[in-house]
Amino acid sequence: MSIYWALLLPTAIFAYLVGSLDTLVLASNFVFHRNLRRLGDESVWLSNFYRIYGVKGFAKLLAVELVRDALPLLFGTGMLAIRGHASAGCAFAGFVLVLARLWPAIYGFRGSDASIAFAVAAFAVQPSVGVAAAIIILAVTAVTRYISLGTTVGAVVSLLVAVLVINDSLLLRLTLMTAGLVIVKHIPSIVRILRRTEPRLSYEKDITYKLDE
Repeated sequence: MSIYWALLLPTAIFAYLVGSLDTLVLASNFVFHRNLRRLGDESVWLSNFYRIYGVKGFAKLLAVELVRDALPLLFGTGMLAIRGHASAGCAFAGFVLVLARLWPAIYGFRGSDASIAFAVAAFAVQPSVGVAAAIIILAVTAVTRYISLGTTVGAVVSLLVAVLVINDSLLLRLTLMTAGLVIVKHIPSIVRILRRTEPRLSYEKDITYKLDE
């Protein structure tokens, strides 16, 4: 068992550290070469970013997000492949990645909704689960204009799909645990939605902080 701990520990550390990195900081330093937190009216909201950089700029920001999320998954896959458990390594890294997005220590454990990280991690383990999660997140968010609700419903749907399509018990448990993190994180947001105090997504007001800050 010691060999597995020797493989899991660096995977967890790497996934958590990379997952904790702020996408906007990375994009500012390596892609746009300016502080994206000081755009226009000095907010980091999506409409403000989109207004300045347009679709191509947003695509670059999304690419940074996807690459950042993919690195821990590849690392975990490679580490556990040493013992013939590449898929388990990927799923474990995905769990820690989402944990880091939701509760990053370097930001006082105040994270984002982790919707992109969750969908990427789920897709890496089982594509159908990731696709289902992404579709539901986008659809519910578009209809209700609540990103937190979209992410929560996407996590719930991914639970159901995972039970139906994932046959490996370890992969299933890790996937369910990852979705569980997302659901637990968004309980306060759901309560605020029920009380009608949760802010809705606005195309006139900035919302980038919702995009895996």
